[in-house]
Amino acid sequence: MIKILCVGKIKEKYLVDLINDYKTRISKYHPIQIIEVADSTIEEEKNSLLKYIKEKDYVIGLDLHGKMLSSEDFAKKIDTTFISYSTITFVIGGSLGIHEDFKKKCNELISFSSLTFPHGLFRGILLEQIYRSFKINHHESYHK
Repeated sequence: MIKILCVGKIKEKYLVDLINDYKTRISKYHPIQIIEVADSTIEEEKNSLLKYIKEKDYVIGLDLHGKMLSSEDFAKKIDTTFISYSTITFVIGGSLGIHEDFKKKCNELISFSSLTFPHGLFRGILLEQIYRSFKINHHESYHK
């Protein structure tokens, strides 16, 4: 299972369409679930997110200061993580990021860029990279 925990709801139709498109594409390879928690204080967001973390999840926090990976390395990370874990949980924090205490619960922190993205757009970018990972891992022609 791939689980994506996100702070906030997506309101823009074009982003909802993008997210749903990639969610459908990914589901052909692997079960995926997106869980949204309310946008609030960073402390309340932490508590809301923690409710969805299981002890056996491999938790990847998406953080500006995390390790950057290429698409190939990200694909390899997903492939090798599923050898030992049945669930990979990605966490997208709110406008203030991920609470420091929550970061300690993560197995690792990953950054996609030193740029800041709108949360809805970033959710689409994450889903596209997960989809790309499955295409790479299945040796299918999507990634060039």
